[in-house]
Amino acid sequence: MHFPSVYKNVRACKFIFFAALFLTFAFTSAAYSQHNKKPEQAVPYFPPYGSWEQRQPETMGFDTAELNRAIHFVIKNEINFPKDLRVAILQTFGHEPGFRIAGPVVDRGGPAGVIIKNGYIAASWGDIKRPDLTFSATKSYLSTVAGLAYDDGLIGMSDKVAKYVTDGTYEGLHNSKITWEHLLTQSSDWSGTLFGVPDWADRPPRTGTPDEWQRRPLLDPGTAFEYNDVRVNLLAYSLLQVYRKPLPTVLKERIMDPIGASTTWRWNGYDNSW
Repeated sequence: MHFPSVYKNVRACKFIFFAALFLTFAFTSAAYSQHNKKPEQAVPYFPPYGSWEQRQPETMGFDTAELNRAIHFVIKNEINFPKDLRVAILQTFGHEPGFRIAGPVVDRGGPAGVIIKNGYIAASWGDIKRPDLTFSATKSYLSTVAGLAYDDGLIGMSDKVAKYVTDGTYEGLHNSKITWEHLLTQSSDWSGTLFGVPDWADRPPRTGTPDEWQRRPLLDPGTAFEYNDVRVNLLAYSLLQVYRKPLPTVLKERIMDPIGASTTWRWNGYDNSW
């Protein structure tokens, strides 16, 4: 005996049951998804070139009175340094053997600065558009360029620099051991003369003689830190051999232009470094 209508109804009931089950699951999943949906994060503010928004400090959570006190303190405690930076440099480094100023120098400006929160300017003082010398900030430019070279696969931190600079700068038992990491951590104890300045003439000891400084025992690369601008210049010279183009050009094309930096900055070399 056949019951086609009953069979069809059973199949229809099964279809309706599974369809209802599917829809229930779908609605439940959608409700769960909506309930657990993460709130959309606001896009961080990034000022367009030439237009940097300033907001009232109290709207950004600052105590305006305390902020003004801090700014007043900064202005009243200006660095005790001659505005004529040629004088200041000679006062600081003039005792070094054969010292001379080998690059462009301009007078410094007065106290100036900005306070930024979440990308917006909360306060500023002085002439913040005036270019000033940044001195050792050059080390940050160099480490940035070195980071680009590393990211580009041009250098390895443990690579011997002599592999890249083959003009004799890294010749010898000691200098041939130096790696990029040693240069970046100022622990190379490189020995030699660069741009007319011997390594031992930069920040020499207050005691002893040039003959004694030149004959000092060299420390194995990576074993001791020493702040030495000749060796910082050596890092710049070595990176120049890698990129085969001016490092300021690398910095401009890869960093400064993409972030919308001003066009008034300069990174000058020594007058005998060309």
